[in-house]
Amino acid sequence: MSQKHISILSFHGDPNVGMHGLATDKYCLVGKCVSDKQVAELESVLKVPVLRATVYGTDLIGLFAVGTSSVLLVPKIIFENELKALKSLMEKLNVKVEVIDTEHTAFGNNILLSDSIAIISSAFNQASQKQLKDALGIKPIVMDIAHTSVPGSVGKITNKGAIFSPNLSEDDIQKIEKLLGYEIGLGTINLGNPFLSSGIIANSFGFVIGMQSSGFEISRVDESLRFI
Repeated sequence: MSQKHISILSFHGDPNVGMHGLATDKYCLVGKCVSDKQVAELESVLKVPVLRATVYGTDLIGLFAVGTSSVLLVPKIIFENELKALKSLMEKLNVKVEVIDTEHTAFGNNILLSDSIAIISSAFNQASQKQLKDALGIKPIVMDIAHTSVPGSVGKITNKGAIFSPNLSEDDIQKIEKLLGYEIGLGTINLGNPFLSSGIIANSFGFVIGMQSSGFEISRVDESLRFI
């Protein structure tokens, strides 16, 4: 298998690769717009099976879904046939699919996950917080980051490292580093975009980053996710 751990891509000309996919240390899910050649590329970089799916009739898997190595969370707006297809795909990998009933359906923006940490938006009510805790088996930490209530959009964490928007306050940085137990990196993607999750798909083995990202941005992600 390839030893390469970085891929610089766009899907259908869109450098916001993180909107179209998500990865854990067990699987990667992407939208149907991702070509066979790109699926092979993703598998060689992320070292996990890459599966295609849709949520709510769209390819925006990374916007609507989030997951750990054992659980995939999807919003209730997912169509019945999509849910059935997804459950059948994930069952083979022994991954549970949990449907969360909330009006805050852009899980990629609202939830930041690794296998042991869950940071969630303050927009979720108590009932949603309980659903998330029960589904994940992790107590979610409610945190606004970089003066926004969309923590998932301003960072990317894996089981190995983390990178966040440069807009984080000193207080944000200290809280997150205490929670994770290591230093985080700060950076942007796609020529200055601080909404990191829109342009990265990452796990402990590698990462995919949007085609418009500069060499400096790529090396910041590489370092922060602890590949170098």
